[in-house]
Amino acid sequence: MSKKVYIFLADGFEDIEGLTVVDLMRRAGIDIETVSIKESNEITTSHGIMMKTDRVFTGTDFSDADMLVLPGGMPGTKYLGEYQPLCDLLRDFYGKSGKVAAICAAPTVLASLGFLEGRKATAYPSCMEGLTGAEPSYESVVVDGNVTTSRGLGTAVDFALSLIGQLLGEEKADEIAESVVYSRK
Repeated sequence: MSKKVYIFLADGFEDIEGLTVVDLMRRAGIDIETVSIKESNEITTSHGIMMKTDRVFTGTDFSDADMLVLPGGMPGTKYLGEYQPLCDLLRDFYGKSGKVAAICAAPTVLASLGFLEGRKATAYPSCMEGLTGAEPSYESVVVDGNVTTSRGLGTAVDFALSLIGQLLGEEKADEIAESVVYSRK
C-alpha cells in the first residue's frame, strides 16, 4: 500500500530541504504532494526559483496523510508558523499520533505547538534555542516517537532517507541511497 505525505511550502522555503524530500520520496514510490499555503500554487523559493506546487492548502483533504513535513528556510518557516490552518492541521494530526517532520528552522514551528516538550530534537544551529521544552541534540536527524527533526541543507538527504525508512523500512531507504550514490552513515 502506498504511503501519502504532504510537504508544506511557503514563499522563502529552502529549496534543497523541500525538494530533496520530494525527489527521494518519489524515487521510493511514496506519494508526496507539495502544498502551497497561499491561495496560489505559485511559490518562490528562498533562492528566487519560481515553482508550482501540486496543490493549495485551501480545499485539500489531508485525511489520507501518513506524514506531514515542513522544510526550513526564511522567511518560509515564519510564514508556515503564522498560517493558522496549517497549525490547526498539525495539532489535529499530531494529536492522533501522526508522524510530523521538520528541518532547519522549521522544528521551531513544532516547538511552538508544544510537540517537542520532553523530546529529543534538533534544528539549524541559530534556531536551537527556539526548541522550547526539547532536549537539544546535535545529531543530523533526530527521531523521537512520531516527531523527526533535522539540522539543515547539509542534512537534507539524511532527513529524507530517515523519513523513507520510517514509512517503507530501512531496506528501501538503503536502496534509494545506493541509487543516488549516497553513503549512509
